Amino acid sequence: DVSPVVAGLIGATVLVVSVSVTVFVWTCCHQQAEKKHKTPPYKFIHMLKGISIYPETLSNKKKINRIRRDKNGTPSKEAGRGNLLVDAAESGLIGSEKAPDGPNAAPHVDQLPIKVDYGDELSPDQSLTPGGSKTSSPSSPGDEVMLGELTFSVDYNFPKKALVVTIQEAHGLPVMDEHTQSSDPYIKMTILPDKRHRVKTRVLRKTLDPVFDETFTFYGIPYSQLQDLVLHFLVLSFDRFSRDDVIGEVMVPLAGVDPSTGKVQLTREILKRNIQKCISRGELQVSLSYQPVAQRMTVVVLKARHLPKMDITGLSDPYVKVNVYYGRKRIAKKKTHVKKCTLNPVFNESFIYDIPVDLLPDISIEFLVIDFDRTTKNEVVGRLILGAHSVTAAGVEHWREVCESPRKPIAKWHSLSEY
Repeated sequence: DVSPVVAGLIGATVLVVSVSVTVFVWTCCHQQAEKKHKTPPYKFIHMLKGISIYPETLSNKKKINRIRRDKNGTPSKEAGRGNLLVDAAESGLIGSEKAPDGPNAAPHVDQLPIKVDYGDELSPDQSLTPGGSKTSSPSSPGDEVMLGELTFSVDYNFPKKALVVTIQEAHGLPVMDEHTQSSDPYIKMTILPDKRHRVKTRVLRKTLDPVFDETFTFYGIPYSQLQDLVLHFLVLSFDRFSRDDVIGEVMVPLAGVDPSTGKVQLTREILKRNIQKCISRGELQVSLSYQPVAQRMTVVVLKARHLPKMDITGLSDPYVKVNVYYGRKRIAKKKTHVKKCTLNPVFNESFIYDIPVDLLPDISIEFLVIDFDRTTKNEVVGRLILGAHSVTAAGVEHWREVCESPRKPIAKWHSLSEY
C-alpha cells in the first residue's frame, strides 16, 4: 500500500516529466522545420586589429556541370567525368587555339594522366582569356583604361588611439562582366608596411558607381606613427565561379594627411595594380626535376623565409598549396603540412605529377603560401607561378633550366608576389 501523499508526488513527477519531454521534442522539431525553410542573411562584421571575424564568406568553390551537346543539339551520353567537361570555346577557360575540336587540336584535358579536379576552377592569371565571359584585366600592359575614382575619409580617435577610415563610394568603374555590362565591386584595404590590418567591404552587385559607406576602426595605432603608414585600397570585382578580377588600386601615404583637427575627406584616382609588388611577402625555395623517360615532374617545396606576420602573436602558421594547370584548367592540387608559429618554415615535402613531354609548354605550377587559422578563413600570404604563365624573369629562367636539364633537380629562391 502507498500513502496518498506519496502517490500524489509520484503522479505529479510523472506528469511534469511527460510535459517537459513533450515540450522539448516539439521545440526541436519546430527549430528543425524553421532551418529548412529559412535562409540566414549574409552578415557582415568589420575586422578589428587584423583578426578576421567574418561569420561566413562568399565561396567561389562552385562546380559547373554542363552537358556537352553534339552537332544536332542533343545532350551527349558520355558517362563519368566526360559529362563535366566544358567546351573550351564556350567556357573561355582556354584560348580558341586550344579548343579540343579540329584536326590540329591540342591534347584533351580528359586524356591527361593526372586526376582532373573540376571544383574551384581557378586560372593562374587574374582574368579569363578574351574569348571568355569577362574582359581582360585592366592591369595588363598597354591598356589605357579609365578605372574611376575612390572617395573615402580619414579620422583619428585620440581617446581610443584608433585610426578611423570610411570607404564612401567609387565612380566610373570599368565593365568587368560583358554579359551584364557591369561589375560586382568590393574593396580590400590594408595598412602598409606591416599589412597586419586587413579589411574588406561587402560586395555590391551590378554597379559601376558603388556606394559602400562603411567605416573601419583600427585600434592601437599611436598618432605619432601615422606619418609612417600608407593606406592601400585594392578595388576588385567579385566572380562566383573563378578568381575575382582586380580593377585597380589606390595608395595614400598618411604623411600628407592630418586628421588631428577632424575628418579629412579625400578622392583619389584608381590606378593600375603594380604586379611587381613583392616586398615583405617573403621568399619560397622550390626544386623541380623532370624525368623524360618516366614523364614525371617532381616538385619539392623546400622552405620559406621572411614571411610577413599574419597573426596577432607576430608569427604565422604557414603551409603551401601546389596547383598544376594545363593551359588555364587546373588539373591537380596538393598541399604541405602546416608549420606552426614560424616565419621561416622548413617543409621538405615532394610531389610527383605524370606529365607527358609534349604538354610541358602548356603546364604551369602555382605555389600559394597560406596562413592557417583554426577559427577564421585561411589567408594567402604570397604566390609564385612557374611555367607557361610565369610573370617574373626568375620564374621563366627556372622553368627553362628544368626543361633543358632533364633528370637534374634545380632549386631556387623566388620572391612571393601578392595574390
